[in-house]
Amino acid sequence: MARITQALAPRDRAYFELFEEAGRNVLRSAELLAALLDDYPDNKILAQDIRDCEHEGDRITHSILDRLNHTFVTPIDREDILSLASALDDIVDYIDEVADYLGLYKIEAPMDQAIKLAEVLKLASVQIAEAMPLLRAFKDISTHTVEINRLENEGDRITREAIASLFDGGIDPMVVIRWKDLFERLEAAIDATEHVAHILEGVVIKNS
Repeated sequence: MARITQALAPRDRAYFELFEEAGRNVLRSAELLAALLDDYPDNKILAQDIRDCEHEGDRITHSILDRLNHTFVTPIDREDILSLASALDDIVDYIDEVADYLGLYKIEAPMDQAIKLAEVLKLASVQIAEAMPLLRAFKDISTHTVEINRLENEGDRITREAIASLFDGGIDPMVVIRWKDLFERLEAAIDATEHVAHILEGVVIKNS
């Protein structure tokens, strides 16, 4: 049975294609968010493009799960497929929440730290998009995962400083609550990129 599985698994490349598609969608979402915050509110129309990416992410995830439900032999562990699909989708979901909250909270102008966090998120998403094709041959992705870990640490630092600044200067409590929500969503998106990196590392180790 092991030989049969080993022989059949590499033939089904659709999962890798879908993961690469998801990686590109993550990057597209992060680029749009960075552009949205960089010139907000003039660029607020980009929020709809981010929502489209969120729908695209749902479509890709559904395709992966549907394939998983109809495939006996998979190129990597089923649990890893589920975890990776979910983690990639989480990034886009958090990005969509940030864009949505900007409108719901009637934000007039972004704080500098939010722009910095969006840039960190974009850079981490670049690493994900570049690492995903390497998964096909289970090639070394450590250059990408190490950089994602570094960026996640940078995101944590910026978030701590951002939240601290909210409580230093007599800012309206409602503004504090709104921006705290936004910073936490941005941080969650960056954390999700690190989660993807950890899953990718595990997949490569198991299959190399």
